[in-house]
Amino acid sequence: MDTSARLLRLLSLLQARRGWTGAGLAERLGVTTRTIRHDIDRLRSLGYPVDARPGVAGGYRLGTGSALPPLLLDDEEAVAVALGLRAAATGTVAGYEETSVRALMKLQQLLPSHLRRRVSAVQSATVPLPSPGPRVDPDALTHIAYACRDHERLRFDYRSHDGTASRRDAEPYRLLLDARRWYLLAWDVDRADWRTFRADRIAALHTPNGPRFTPRPVPPPRTAARGIQEATWRYRARVIVHAPAEHVRARLPIAAEIETLGDDRCAFEPGSDSPEALALWLGFLGADFEVADAPELRAAMAALAARYTRAATADRPSPPRPADSTNPRRHGR
Repeated sequence: MDTSARLLRLLSLLQARRGWTGAGLAERLGVTTRTIRHDIDRLRSLGYPVDARPGVAGGYRLGTGSALPPLLLDDEEAVAVALGLRAAATGTVAGYEETSVRALMKLQQLLPSHLRRRVSAVQSATVPLPSPGPRVDPDALTHIAYACRDHERLRFDYRSHDGTASRRDAEPYRLLLDARRWYLLAWDVDRADWRTFRADRIAALHTPNGPRFTPRPVPPPRTAARGIQEATWRYRARVIVHAPAEHVRARLPIAAEIETLGDDRCAFEPGSDSPEALALWLGFLGADFEVADAPELRAAMAALAARYTRAATADRPSPPRPADSTNPRRHGR
């Protein structure tokens, strides 16, 4: 491998991971640690701020400089960045639409023709729909992302869906984007449980460099998705279904914990914004069910059942009589 190719490969490794030991880089590139030191000096002369940490636990990491040096992207990364800028231009992060368009124009000018065709194909077939959804402050989003990356605790003010304000102390892990809304998946220290927070409801971030924490095993994506859905629920109820758990699970629009009570009975706790909406949704289960300790839901089901009964048993209106062609008024006489 010649020097230029090796420098590009070294830069790619430094960009892919936060820190490397000299021995680790030398092993990946098939050279000596002395060669790595010389290559690091060459990268610095080109404007790349590579920090070196001495000692047994030391190594190299790509730091922050006073100017942005050229980025090294492979084909797939370049396409991903172009598509990401195109999505950002539609406006999920406040104030970044115009900036995203300018950055996309610069990137497209540098893309090889075969990559430009790939990006253009996706863009030409994609029509963004207008969305009245909430917009997130970009500085807050960046702050949260750094805390996730560096495993630093966050303290912030949070407003729940019902308007309740609270102070949260959390270990941040992931930023999730679902239906044009940003969410933070975090371990709530005071509640000792996983929580999903709407990023647009996070305000007044405290301790920008909070204490570090030891990462925990992150819940699987199904659990995170369920947390996002349940975060907006205002009403919950326990429902016992006279059907196997597999039958209910196949008809649920989101992942849910289902308790098996026997071969043909199971229980779960669905939720919705109102008892009326939940009563309507439970009708799609395609099985008999019971409601435990939820008088509001029982009342909503009774009202819905009465409405459907009236609609099903009402007399049909008489069909309109055909027009009489002999009626003189019809012919203007």
